[in-house]
Amino acid sequence: MRLVAIFAAVAIAALPLSAASRPLRAAQDADARASAPRVVVDGYGRKVAIPAQVNRIVTLAPNLTETVYALGLGDKLVGDTNDCDKPAAAREKPHVGDYVNPNLEAIVALRPDLVLATSANRVDTVDALGRLGIPVYATNPRSVLEMLDSLQRVADVTGAREQGANLVARLRARLDALHARLADRPVQRVLFVIWDEPLMTIGRHTFIADALRWAGAESALSSDQSWPQISMEEVLRLQPDYIVFAAHNEGARRDLQELRARPVWRDLDAVQMGHVVDLSEEALRPSPGLVDAIEQLAREMHPDAFGNQTGN
Repeated sequence: MRLVAIFAAVAIAALPLSAASRPLRAAQDADARASAPRVVVDGYGRKVAIPAQVNRIVTLAPNLTETVYALGLGDKLVGDTNDCDKPAAAREKPHVGDYVNPNLEAIVALRPDLVLATSANRVDTVDALGRLGIPVYATNPRSVLEMLDSLQRVADVTGAREQGANLVARLRARLDALHARLADRPVQRVLFVIWDEPLMTIGRHTFIADALRWAGAESALSSDQSWPQISMEEVLRLQPDYIVFAAHNEGARRDLQELRARPVWRDLDAVQMGHVVDLSEEALRPSPGLVDAIEQLAREMHPDAFGNQTGN
């Protein structure tokens, strides 16, 4: 029996590699594939190698921080910027500076598996992190539907594909319901104020302009510039149906209450009729909260389409 066992062991050892170690090799190959980085294409067409497991995330813009939390990944967020204030938990995370000029040393110290960036960040910031061996996935949504697509892509690269699909489906359903509700309503012409000194509004190719369309409106000014400056004389000539502010702070909100006393502003029909909307700051961020802002604006401009309802 001992001789038989020895011969059997020798026979197995003498088998070709393809037969003797096939199960072990297959398991090793599967493990290697599972742990290998995934190469994906980000919103700027850049190829980025993403770790198979993303456990530590740093975000470089408020909309990305909101997206991470909306996907249920707040526990994986190890750092964000000084400007990341929603949800409230984001304020308690370690900050890496502002989104325009973040502190690279602070980012490196957080040992992120992945940094999420967007069009608000500088190219040299993204390039510098790449040279330090930190993968950076950048988003660049220019419409509401592109925001949803970007949301799903972020979900995919962070290992939250199912959560992303569910969230996108819910947001898309709300947008479709809003579109159906406003289908026969007249389009309102809007001056969307990004900044008031100097007065800046939106161009027609921005995601905010697209958000207006979903809310049953359009920008009163048609410009190919993303954030054109406009004179008060031009605003007076355009006479928009609504003035929309996405107020940045309480001081800005107080200023809205004084529009009727301010020169030129008081001569606008929209101001005299009370057609001034203090819109949620979510309107400035291509994140899930943008849908909330769209619904808010639609209710302000088309109240008859909603009756006395207070919900969606």
